[in-house]
Amino acid sequence: MDYTLIATTTFGIEAITGKELKSLGYEDLKVEDGKVTFSGDEMDIAIANTWLRTAERILIKLTSFKAESFEELFQGTLAVPFGDIIPVNGFMHVVGKSVKSKLFSVPDCQSIVKKAVIESMKKKYKRDLFPEDGPEYKIEVAILKDVVTLTIDTSGAGLHKRGYRENSGGAPMKETLAAALVLISKWNPSHQLADVCCGSGTIAIEAAMIGKNMAPGLNRSFVCETWPGADKKMWEQVREGARKAINKEEFRILASDIDSWVLRTANDNAAKAGVSQFVSFQRMPLKEFSSKKKFGYIISNPPYGERLGEAREVDQICKDFGNLYSHLDNWSVFVITPHKDFQRLFGKKSDKNRKLYNGRIQCYYYQYFPSGK
Repeated sequence: MDYTLIATTTFGIEAITGKELKSLGYEDLKVEDGKVTFSGDEMDIAIANTWLRTAERILIKLTSFKAESFEELFQGTLAVPFGDIIPVNGFMHVVGKSVKSKLFSVPDCQSIVKKAVIESMKKKYKRDLFPEDGPEYKIEVAILKDVVTLTIDTSGAGLHKRGYRENSGGAPMKETLAAALVLISKWNPSHQLADVCCGSGTIAIEAAMIGKNMAPGLNRSFVCETWPGADKKMWEQVREGARKAINKEEFRILASDIDSWVLRTANDNAAKAGVSQFVSFQRMPLKEFSSKKKFGYIISNPPYGERLGEAREVDQICKDFGNLYSHLDNWSVFVITPHKDFQRLFGKKSDKNRKLYNGRIQCYYYQYFPSGK
């Protein structure tokens, strides 16, 4: 069966997710704020969940309609044949969001949608009560400028949950954003890569997985696999294809930090991800980093200094990045930070920058290339 699928993303990396989908062979993509829409069947749902590095979730779009009243919301939802989608014991979990719409009370919208879903289910199953003790179906009601979009989540836990990061540092970056930083840089294993403020190692680990062409969702499961009719052989076929796609590239990513505890955590995370032989972790201050390699990349998410008294330390880190860049010939430097004075402290305006969000923190991804020297 063919579906309209939505790969949700954090703001700023939609185009990167679109490029990923194109590389997987998908066409006729619609790239919008926070999402990329494409078409596919059950196998495509499995492929997208298994392979997309920068998407947050894969949703099935059920319908879209205008609603300026609760009655219009109810009737638009009721028109969806939920009994053909959800089994009689399915757990119907409704979540929601509303932006610039007359229906602005999200809890009320969720309640109306849940009632309409139940009424739709009654038509199919000819009963009034449903046990809801079976597989989960998370339905999202998203309202933007009075246009309602109803979707069902196929992923379950967010796609950033790769399964390798049980522990992390104080301010962990999502794996999906870390992968986006690497993809934006266009790094490949033929060049040296270093993360000089590596924390729990997420950027280095995601880069190693990219370098080895390891599917990020290979070692986890997805909620749609629990649905009746899920084709276990098809899912195993997708996973077997992903296992065979891992290449034999040999490289060594350098990752350093001054915190011994987070380095131990980073080592553990790399081992769980299956890339420990491709990442070398070392306790070392940022300003001491050096390399004899002629070409290389630094990709880093340095501390933001949100606690009182840390501002001076963070200012120094920005200056240290500038010093590194000036001494490393033919290296590119990529730094994500919310620091408003980063470029001034770095000592040079970036060749490119991109607005991104690390969680709810607005940041800029500053990009310095060798040609700019």
